[in-house]
Amino acid sequence: MAQLSPFARLIDRIDVRIDLARACLLIAEDAYPGLDVEQYMTELERLALRLRACLSQSAGAAEKVIALNQFLFDELGYSGNAEDYYDPRNSYLNEVMDRRTGVPLTLSVLYMELGRRIGLPLEGVSFPGHFLVRMKVRGGMLVLDPFAGGEPQSERDLRERLQRVVPAGATGPLPVSELPLEQFLEPASNRQILARLLRNLKSI
Repeated sequence: MAQLSPFARLIDRIDVRIDLARACLLIAEDAYPGLDVEQYMTELERLALRLRACLSQSAGAAEKVIALNQFLFDELGYSGNAEDYYDPRNSYLNEVMDRRTGVPLTLSVLYMELGRRIGLPLEGVSFPGHFLVRMKVRGGMLVLDPFAGGEPQSERDLRERLQRVVPAGATGPLPVSELPLEQFLEPASNRQILARLLRNLKSI
């Protein structure tokens, strides 16, 4: 019997036990033979340690989100690569970490992985046309866009996104402006995130 690859063994686990960052790096290994996955995992932990050092012991979720945004986008200079969006390097996590730029999906993975390491219960959202991150908060949900520096997304922002990508008439009798947003904000599983990443790479 053929031995499973490290990637296949990883995604064979139950979804919540899949190490998302490691899985993304194993996908990159296909394009970068000999890639030192452990080096990047160690760098991720090192970044998380630096981020934790910015936080007080009493920091709440709001303070942690602010600190994460300041650290990742202001201090480290990560940004969305709007100028060369379809460069394949934007979809390989090692390149994103080296070049500090990427597409919504890979920046969201990095954002979630760092956030989870400081206790933020972040989840990915396969929003139509643009991957986002969400977090349940008291009385509702906070939706963030790592491609835009972790900017919070209002209901108006989200509906405008839908208007741009959903064809007229595709939603039946209800106009996009009246669709329940909740159906587009369901959390994506780790497998769904990895499948979307692979589809992105295949389409480039």
